[in-house]
Formats: sequence, structure tokens, C-alpha cells
Amino acid sequence: MQQMVQGIFNSFPNFIKMPAEELWTSIITKKEADDAQSKSGFDPKTGIYHSLHQLGENLQIPTRHDLDTTSYVLSQFPHPDHAETKVALVDLATNQQVTYAQLHRSIHALASGLYNGLGVRKGDVVFLLSPNSILYPTICLAVFSIGAILSPANPANTVSEILKQIRDSGAKLVISAPEELHKLVENGVPTLVTTRESNDDSLSVKELIECSGPLELPQVRITQSDTAAILYSSGTTGTSKGVILTHSNFVAIMTLLKWSVYASSSQNDIFLCFVPIFHIYGLAFFGLGLFCAGITTVLMQRFDFQAMLDAVQAYKINNIPAVPPVILGLVKRANKVECDLSSLRRVGSGAAPLSKELSDEFRQRFPWVELRQGYGLTESSGATTFFISDEQAKAHPASCGRLVPTFSAKIVDTETGSALPPGRKGELLLKSPTIMKGYLGNEAATAATFDPDGWLKTGDIGYFDEDGFLHIVDRIKELIKHNGYQVAPAELEAILLGHPQVLDAAVVPVEDEEAGQIPMAYVVRTAGSELTEEQVIQFVANQVAPYKKVRRVGFISAIPKSAAGKILRKELVSHSQLVISKL
Repeated sequence: MQQMVQGIFNSFPNFIKMPAEELWTSIITKKEADDAQSKSGFDPKTGIYHSLHQLGENLQIPTRHDLDTTSYVLSQFPHPDHAETKVALVDLATNQQVTYAQLHRSIHALASGLYNGLGVRKGDVVFLLSPNSILYPTICLAVFSIGAILSPANPANTVSEILKQIRDSGAKLVISAPEELHKLVENGVPTLVTTRESNDDSLSVKELIECSGPLELPQVRITQSDTAAILYSSGTTGTSKGVILTHSNFVAIMTLLKWSVYASSSQNDIFLCFVPIFHIYGLAFFGLGLFCAGITTVLMQRFDFQAMLDAVQAYKINNIPAVPPVILGLVKRANKVECDLSSLRRVGSGAAPLSKELSDEFRQRFPWVELRQGYGLTESSGATTFFISDEQAKAHPASCGRLVPTFSAKIVDTETGSALPPGRKGELLLKSPTIMKGYLGNEAATAATFDPDGWLKTGDIGYFDEDGFLHIVDRIKELIKHNGYQVAPAELEAILLGHPQVLDAAVVPVEDEEAGQIPMAYVVRTAGSELTEEQVIQFVANQVAPYKKVRRVGFISAIPKSAAGKILRKELVSHSQLVISKL
């Protein structure tokens, strides 16, 4: 990546400013240094990898301080003459279509209703509990436009998990899908439903839009440094942490997504969305980014494999941002049903690693479809690396792509902290205007996640090859990736230790062809206990969202630990592999 203009960096917080130079500790010849820098983006003087891609003269991240997310999105909408007919969203279930002009009007009407009708003000947190819907992007952009803060949640979460997020975020208003209202009876916060059912007298988002109309909005001063959203991401401690994302983070990621679409797609392409918009993957792509490129998106409320195939055929879908289990399903099941997938041109994979073996199988099964893997984090507002061509992806099937524009990275030795050159494995550190502000109300976690120079420590182990492609090979963080969701072992361990017949417990990932990984619990029972696997599984299932459930249980005499008391998870993973191989 070219060095960014200093003025761009000056508009972002100090923690993302890059030091002028860092000590490079490895011995490397001048020729090796020149070759590495030109091919990989690696600078041996600083130990920093820079993106090899540029945004271009006509596409730069706006530096205007008084710019909010919604204003930026609306400024990228198609020309008004075209916006009246250009479809922005299609509801797969009802076939309802919303043009860009209609979306624009709905955003302003809902913003007016929230501000003038419900008294939502700048800095107020709006908690959103809903599956994907045609109203979801409208809600997000309306909230941003009045300076309020969006905090979306997974509808699969339990009542206790939902209440914790509402309280932790300090929500002043809850917006909920009607089918999720039963989880909110104890929240004590005013609640607005997305759509009103016939037997309910609650005010709905749809009615608020209709009755508000094009009322004049007050001039709310919003700056790029203001908080736009709080997304909750699991951590190794087991306690979910609120990731603070600013308007500047979203403006930057939207610019990058617009760049990626221009680099690999067309404005006439049609995308299918089943990735949940409450997740950063879905929010960045379908809640914000694709609108900046004038794309049409077909929305699925929840993922269903057959419905996905039918949608591709009916709407001539070109692009599907997906996760590895969906790609596995296409490989294993698509040839067993009658469907026409000839319109499909690109499938993206994110949220969890995609194996080379599965990539190869997919390309053999669908030779006309481009398959591209990316890498991103909630803490980086989404995409960090990406492939801009199918040729690149085919040549580097085990990689998740190159750094996108504006990103810099380091690979550091986990013991010494020394920066490492191409081909050497270490922890991945990142810098970009998209990097989060920090964790809500958790200064200790924020400090632990950034190094003294403001680099985000991802907790992932990887390396850059000589051509600048990133390979993620392991993770320091112990999160389990189940169907693209993050599951914290420590959270499940805390629940298990609450069982009266459990003396000790540890949870580790077990590889699974369908889900990527599943949580397996190792349990030490109390003396005389006859606790069964099914009882343990049910005990945990009663307290967590479905994707967090323990799927297997092994009973052992002691949990292996280091002298410092740290669980030796690798030993348990090896043990689980041995046990499963004998099944």
C-alpha cells in the first residue's frame, strides 16, 4: 500500500497513528530486502507490511470531520433520476422491492419518527434484536443519521444474554422483531417492534415511517470521531465485549467495500444476503457497503439451503458472500437437487477459515464460479484482506488474500515481539482507519488488545508469503468458530463449573465438516457422580444460544494444566482427535 497522505491520518485517533520508524531486528541482505518489499509490500526497515493495492485518484476516504455514516451512504446513492427505478433491496419471502429512492425516503422518515416522536437523541443507544429483514438497513441508517448508537444482537441469544447486552450498552430504546418480544419482558426499556402483528397494539417501525413522513430533521452535529455502533464480540475471557466503532470506521470500511466491488463486480450484479446483518460481516456488506456501489441485494430472513438455491435461480443471483459451511453444502448437495446456478459468478467466504481441500472441491464442482476468501474482524470493522481476481485466488488457495488499501500489518514473534519477514510465522498485528476505538467500559481489555504503538493485536498466528498474501495458520485466541459464530471456551467452562457434579472442566474445538468446529467439553466429575454426556450437554444448552451448545463430552480424571494453571488445550485437542479417530 502506498503511504497515506498525512492529513488522512490526522483525522483519526492517536492510537492508529503509525510511528515514523521501528527497529528492524532481523539480518537481511539488501537484495533480499528490495525483492521482499516490491513483491510482498514488506519494508525491512520498519518490519511493516503495506497494502499492494491503491484506492485510486477517484476513490479516497473522505477526511471531512463533520461527516456521518448515513450522509456518506446517501451521497453514494444512484442519481435521483435513476434511484426511482434502481432496486436496492428485495425481500425473498414476499418479493417486496425497495428502490434507492424509497430507501432514502424511509431512512429520513424513520429518523424523524425516532427523533421527534420517540425522543431519541445523539449518544442514545438503540438496541436492535431482529433477523434479517427489508427494514434492517433502514433502521441502521436512520439511527446513525441522528447521532444515536446502534447495538445489534443475535436473535438466537438467550434472555440472560440479551438483557446483559441491553444493560451493558446502556440502551435507551429497543427495536425488536415481534417473534423476539418474549425475550424482552424484563428489560425495562421502551420497545418498538419492526412490524406489528394483528393481535398486538405496539407501535411498529413500519407505522412510524408511514406516519412521520418527510418531516424536517433537526441539525444534529455528528463528527467522524463519534461512536456509531457497539457490536458485541466474544473474547478469550468468556465475557462478551462491546466493540466501539465510530463513524470514521464505517466511512473507511464503506470506501474499501466500494473499492472491492468496483474491482471485482458490476453495478448490475445482484447479491444474495443470508449472512446475518447483526454480524459485522453482514452489517458492513449489506447494511452499508453495497449501497455505496448501487448494488441490488436479495434478502433472506434466515439461511435455508434450498431457499438459497431457489433464489439464485429465480433472481439470477451473481454474488453470494458466504461462510465455509455454505460452501461445503454447495459442494455436497447442489448436484442432488434440480436447480440452475448458471448465473452465479462469485462466491466469497469469510467469518471462518476455508480449507484448500474444500476450495479445490468447489472449483471442480463449479468451474465457472470465482471463489474468494477474505479475512476480517469485528475490531477492524470487517474486511482486512481480499482477493481482487480469480487468478490470484486460484494461485494461492490456502491464503485469505492481500491487505486491502489503507491497511498495514506486522507479523511479530510471540515471545520477543520482533517483527518477522515473509515466510515467518507470528502474531498478526493491524493498523487502518477501520480499526475500532476500543472496548466499551473495559480499559483493561482495550489496553491488552493494542500494543504501545497502537497496533491491534489480532490473536491470530499467520504469515505473509513472498507475494504479499496472508496465510492464517493458528490462533492465539481460543475462540471456537462454529458456523461462522465465535464461541468462547471460557464462557462455557464457567457454566460447566456451576454444575454441582462438575469438579473441573475445559472446552476445546473439534473439527467438523459441516460446522467448521464444534465445542467439546472435557469434564472431571465429583467423586461418586454418574453424570452423563447428555446431562452435561442439556445443562449447558439451557443457558446459552444454540450455536454455543456443547456437542460432545469426554470424562477425564484431571484437566491438564501448566505450572501457572493455564489449561493445556492442545493436549485436549490431540486427545479429542485420537478419540474421534477411533469412533
